[in-house]
Amino acid sequence: MTATTQKDYAQQLERLAQIVDLDKYPIHDLEHPVTQELVARCREQLDDIGCSVIADFVRPEAQERMRLEARRLLPCIFRSEQEHNPYMTKKDDQLSNDHPNHYLQRRTAGFVNTDIIPEDSDMLGMYDNDIMTRFVGECLGIWPIYTWADPLARCPYGILEDGDYFPWHFDGNEFTVSVSVEQPAEGGIFEYAPNIRTKEDENIEAVKRVLNGDKEGVYELEWKPGYLQLFKGRYALHRVQKVKGPGAWITALPTYMTDPDTVNRPEHSKQFYGRALPVHFEREANRPDTLLD
Repeated sequence: MTATTQKDYAQQLERLAQIVDLDKYPIHDLEHPVTQELVARCREQLDDIGCSVIADFVRPEAQERMRLEARRLLPCIFRSEQEHNPYMTKKDDQLSNDHPNHYLQRRTAGFVNTDIIPEDSDMLGMYDNDIMTRFVGECLGIWPIYTWADPLARCPYGILEDGDYFPWHFDGNEFTVSVSVEQPAEGGIFEYAPNIRTKEDENIEAVKRVLNGDKEGVYELEWKPGYLQLFKGRYALHRVQKVKGPGAWITALPTYMTDPDTVNRPEHSKQFYGRALPVHFEREANRPDTLLD
């Protein structure tokens, strides 16, 4: 390790220690027994149910700074009120009427896009951190992985307030690491059907069953401020139930890919983040798989 690399590592470790409870979870030391046990548990749960949650991962003071940051940026969010199918794709009249492509639900939700988040944000301090990326890769059992190239969606805040609902969908990225920042008084429950599709099989019939209300194989997430979730969102059908009452569902969404260049499709970016940039059109054909979205 060069002197410059050692200096960068020390700076990243110091910054991460302000955000993550490294005393409880020494993720900077992959050989530590606590870390090895944590990684093994995460891998097992991801393989089994496509999701793993680490309680009290973010320090309370950092979680509160994130909450206040998201609240300050609320006037800048892109609020979307529109109908879409689980793939965020246009309707295809060549498909049968009962195909999930025709299953439309109304989404009312907002995002604080990554490009307006301050550079000194705790969320970005955790996300743009090689130590954190390496830990996430260990938990996924995949290396190398990369922080997402999408300039709008790489690390946003997702926000749902009273009456908002985020319907069933698949993610355009492979892996999401979510941090709960604030929870509402009622509702906002995260539901997901893990591993319902693969790169080779859309499993349309199983998707249709969930969309039609079948709860078999559907899980609910225990989700509290400061918790961290590792999630295979590209292969899991998932939604956030309607939020009710005071407070808000605010979740930081740092996102990782195995391809350093892939970004959202233009249509997906417009629906979620309000606009598509030139990079979304330039890289539209660069996909991690051949799935519908």
